[in-house]
Amino acid sequence: MADMKELILGGYDMHVHSAPDVLPRKMDDIEMAERIKQSGMAGYIIKSHYFCTSERAELINKMFPDCNAIGAITLNSSVGGINPSAVEMAARSGAKLVWFPTCDSAHERAYVLSGKYKKQPYWATIVQEMAAAGNAAPTVTVLDEKGGLTEEAYTVLKVIAKYDMILATGHMSHEEAFALCGEASKMGVKNILVTHADFPTTFYTVEEQKKFLDMGAYIEHCYTTWATGKCPIETTMEQIKAIGPDHIVLATDLGQKTAIYPDEGMLAYAEKLYEAGYSVEEVRKTTVYNPKKLLGLE
Repeated sequence: MADMKELILGGYDMHVHSAPDVLPRKMDDIEMAERIKQSGMAGYIIKSHYFCTSERAELINKMFPDCNAIGAITLNSSVGGINPSAVEMAARSGAKLVWFPTCDSAHERAYVLSGKYKKQPYWATIVQEMAAAGNAAPTVTVLDEKGGLTEEAYTVLKVIAKYDMILATGHMSHEEAFALCGEASKMGVKNILVTHADFPTTFYTVEEQKKFLDMGAYIEHCYTTWATGKCPIETTMEQIKAIGPDHIVLATDLGQKTAIYPDEGMLAYAEKLYEAGYSVEEVRKTTVYNPKKLLGLE
C-alpha cells in the first residue's frame, strides 16, 4: 500500500486526553484539532476524568469546521458519580459518550492504591492529596448492597437511551460492567463500548468479550495499553483476531506528555493490524466505520 494514512483517513479517535485538564497533557484541543486536520482524520472524542467536555468541543468545532471534536462525560466523583442530572445536561449540551467511573471506580481505586502498578498514575496522587486535606473523593459503583443496579444507574441508562448516547464501561469491575451492559441492552441503549478490553484492571478474556457482543457491544483496544507494557501486543492481537474487526474499535488513550500524539498513535496501531494481515477495509472498520456507527455518523 502506497500511503498508510488511508488506514485512518476520515477516522475518529474515541479516547483522547487533551488539555485544558487537571492532569498534565501533551497538547491542548487547538493543537489536537490542527493535527486531526493534517492527519486526514475526521475527529476525536475529548476525554476528561473530571469534567464534561461538550462545551470545549463546541468551541473547537467553531474554530475548526473540518475537525469534528466530540464532547463526553465521565461519571467520577467530580460530577457527582452516577448522576443522572449531569448526564442529562451533558446530553443537552451535545456530549455523545458517557464513560462510567474510571479513576474513582471502587474497583480501579482499590487496584491502583494497592501498589500493583509499578508507577502510580498521577490521578492517584491527587486522590491521596485530597484525602490528606480532608476532602476525600468517594469511590463510585453502579451496584447496590444486594448486587443489583442502583436507581441512579437505571436513570442514567434511560438518559443514554433517550439521547442515543454511547455507553462506555470505564474502569468498573467485571460484575458491574456485565450487570450494566446487560440491563442497558434490555432498555434500548444502542451504542455500547467496552473500555480497555486488555487493560490490567479491566482485562476481559475472549469468552467474556463475546458475552458483550451478545449485548450488541463493541470492544475498545487502546494504543497506550500495549505501548506502555501493560499488555503484550501479542495478547492484544490474539483478542482482536478472535473477536474480528467488525466489532473492534481502535483508540489511543493518548495525551500524556511523554508519549506520541494521538494521531500518530492511531496510525501506528492501524499499521500493526495491516502488517498482521488485515486488509485496508478491515482496518478501516476499526478506525473509521465502527466509530462512525457508534457516533451515529454513518
